[in-house]
Amino acid sequence: MSRIDRRQLIAYGAAGAALAALPASDAAYAGIGSVPASTPIAAAAPITTAERLARMAKVQSLMQLAGIGALFVEAGSSLRYFTGINWWRSERLTAALIPAEGPLCVVTPFFEEPSIREMLAVPGDVRVWQEDESPHALVAGWLKERKLAGRPVAIEETVRHFAIDGLQRALPGVAVRSGAALVNACRMVKSPAEIALMQRASDITIAAYRATAPRIETGMSGPDIFAIMAAEITRFGGQTPSGGIQLNEGSALPHGSKERQLVRENSVILMDCGCTVDGYHADISRTLVHGSPNVSQRRLFDHVRLGQEAAMAAAQVGAPAGRVDDAVRAVYEPLGYGPGYKLPGLSHRTGHGIGMDVHEPVNLVHGEATALASGMCFSNEPGLYVPGSYGVRIEDCFYMTEAGPRWFSTPPKSLDEPFS
Repeated sequence: MSRIDRRQLIAYGAAGAALAALPASDAAYAGIGSVPASTPIAAAAPITTAERLARMAKVQSLMQLAGIGALFVEAGSSLRYFTGINWWRSERLTAALIPAEGPLCVVTPFFEEPSIREMLAVPGDVRVWQEDESPHALVAGWLKERKLAGRPVAIEETVRHFAIDGLQRALPGVAVRSGAALVNACRMVKSPAEIALMQRASDITIAAYRATAPRIETGMSGPDIFAIMAAEITRFGGQTPSGGIQLNEGSALPHGSKERQLVRENSVILMDCGCTVDGYHADISRTLVHGSPNVSQRRLFDHVRLGQEAAMAAAQVGAPAGRVDDAVRAVYEPLGYGPGYKLPGLSHRTGHGIGMDVHEPVNLVHGEATALASGMCFSNEPGLYVPGSYGVRIEDCFYMTEAGPRWFSTPPKSLDEPFS
């Protein structure tokens, strides 16, 4: 598929306040994270219909400027973002068609219509197909009916091939474009309401960490510890607990090993966990030692914290996202790590975007030129890994304001206070 020029969309965004969706002022974010001492968990309201309508208006304005007739969005986080429909993917197509002008259309199986209508939070039509009918023909028919068949159709980037292939077969000659730039232009900059939901998810995750850590015992496995963590997340009101626990030598592998490890004296325990609130993610990593940390463990932990601080110092509005990753490696390489992504050292990017997906554009990685803007949200997780020994990762997420980055969760000061 040919792509909509990203620079062109940036130019469109600069053309006016409505299309640029300028980030809210710092005052709009002022109350987020400022919770009373009596409670560790912030309150947050669900996304309103008014906010979803504003999202629709923005993406439609961008589509008009790009000459796009409709945006095709399959079930997933983008469908929920624009329409409120929280649906899963199967072999049966459920998708939205967002036209450049006017109300959208949702295509879904006949027997799912009542559920879809319950969740649909914006004005729109619902078209259904029976089990012996083609959903692709239904999509093509709606495009023809709306006189959009002769204009390009933008495809949200996670739409599966069978849906694109079906559309092209049902509507030969249709011009298909990537819709990634359109969707990212909306989703990358979070509103105060979105950030409040992410703050609540973060507070729940931290509360669950604090409740879990004292219950870790010698002989436990990673899944044993995660079962406690997941139960605590649920108890505090978090949804969809996620993540995993890496122990001992497994902590040197960022996403773990198939080898079963157990907690023992002086074990390094790397916990990477999170949850959602109303579809918005928290992603927090903590590293602790079972017993008394030794000198080398403390040193590696302190070096990771230096990387986190370097990342925050570099994360300024207008700076290229890649500069954050470069700043961390500039600290690590004189300490003997790397160079670059080599081990022992930091073998992965410094961070990723986060929101309705735990990993979203853009990444804090070398070479990423996208400028940081107020309202963007990222993880800050410059771990250090020593193959065959252990690794340390501290991960806290932050959001950008005009005054600089602000933490969702406060990083620990030392291995003696891993949940400060």
